Amino acid sequence: MRDILPVLSGWYAAHLPFGLATVVAVSRSAPRGPGSAMAVGPDDEVVGSVSGGCVEGAVFGLAREAAAGGEARLETFGYSDEDAFAVGLTCGGEITLLIRPVTPELDPSFGAVAASVADGEPVTVASVVDGPAPRGATLAVWPETAAGALGSRGLDVAVAADARGELALGATALRHYGPGGERREDSVTVFLHSFAPPPRMLVFGAIDYAAAVARVGAFLGYRVTVCDARPVFATPARFPEGVEVVVDWPHRYLRGTDTDERTVICVLTHDPKFDVPLLREALRRPAAYVGAMGSRRTHADRMRHLAGSGLTPAALSRLRSPLGLDLGARTPEEVAVSVAAEIVALRWGGSGVPLTVTEGAIHPRRRA
Repeated sequence: MRDILPVLSGWYAAHLPFGLATVVAVSRSAPRGPGSAMAVGPDDEVVGSVSGGCVEGAVFGLAREAAAGGEARLETFGYSDEDAFAVGLTCGGEITLLIRPVTPELDPSFGAVAASVADGEPVTVASVVDGPAPRGATLAVWPETAAGALGSRGLDVAVAADARGELALGATALRHYGPGGERREDSVTVFLHSFAPPPRMLVFGAIDYAAAVARVGAFLGYRVTVCDARPVFATPARFPEGVEVVVDWPHRYLRGTDTDERTVICVLTHDPKFDVPLLREALRRPAAYVGAMGSRRTHADRMRHLAGSGLTPAALSRLRSPLGLDLGARTPEEVAVSVAAEIVALRWGGSGVPLTVTEGAIHPRRRA
């Protein structure tokens, strides 16, 4: 959804109705996760994707009907291999879509939500998926305010509280309530779609490898910062547009920077006077990934220094070093791909081995 919001905002501002199809639930090996979206707007223009192509033709027709004034509806697409003309997912999964019309009259808060996402401000959109409450009704929830309505005051209050909890985690999920927001009932299903600010990638060491890692990090959707104590190397001209470049001692910069459970930290300085103080700080704070470049001898020396600095075995076990997966990488760009592959595998619980030798779901659920 985030990627297509600029186009949707233009349609919305011009009062051009569009049909919005959003994935609200998946099972097994579905190709796209909850929150993925596709829209059909003026002149049958299509943006986004909900299945990578498997069911887009059918969804196009449904979204087009919604844009023309149709009502919100819920549709499920599963696997079908017996009928060559049936619409279904070839991957064997199942997706459920909420398809609804969007206009300023039907969804007065859509423009404010799009502006918040563009500005990096956290917001959650709650949409009624099923039950006695009006299907497609939305409630936009910010940390301090809310706009919209789901059908009852009690439901609005309960959903807003849960939406703020999901927003703190950057999570997207289905929740169930009673018509008045009763938490022990499940007659109303609500989809909570959180738009948290992009996760951060902190790259330390302004070398050629850092430029490549920064480039792939930005491609994956991270907000990238490169930090180095040497001003001759830490110059914006050496890095992709949009990457923040900071001149500071790495450990001092990290000490004054907020991180969370989604933050990725890549230590490419390859110099003990930078590495050890920096990693000592990194391994004591929340982060999804802490990786460091270096040979196995460098890693062994580094671990001895870190162990001697008082870090616990549990903290030391978080360090991914040498960083990256074994792809046989040589160039900075190839190394960046191996680092990105390790980050993605760690995020989703992937094994890192070729899919040709694995069994089961290709798209596993997020690890708990």
